[in-house]
Amino acid sequence: MVNTKSSAQSHTSHESHVSHGSDEPRESHDACAESTDTEGKDDVAENRPGPMEVLRQARGQLTELTGMTAESVSSFEQTQDGWSLEIEVLELARVPDTMSLMASYQVDLDPDGQLTGYRRVRRYERGRADPHRSGGR
Repeated sequence: MVNTKSSAQSHTSHESHVSHGSDEPRESHDACAESTDTEGKDDVAENRPGPMEVLRQARGQLTELTGMTAESVSSFEQTQDGWSLEIEVLELARVPDTMSLMASYQVDLDPDGQLTGYRRVRRYERGRADPHRSGGR
């Protein structure tokens, strides 16, 4: 019985709102429709991983695919197609550690953070600076 009373009250308040005779209910309805459309877009965005989750997923997926340790992410960018990262990977451990062979991998992910492609873009010894980068000599 309580549910019937609540429904009746809700219906009555709706009628009193409509009885003003203005376009206000229509505007309110349009605002609700816009809100619903926006909420739908927000729901999709909320289901997508944030930047930190994307970084973790990318490192984990690259490690699993290559069998090498992904040590750090040196660049990160959200693109029209998803995400683009450059990940530093330990390819060959040596002693001393400054002689270890490292590589930079360009990694592409879809908007949901799933790896869609990767390629090695350079190899270097850990202890050597890259002379061609800005700020170097």
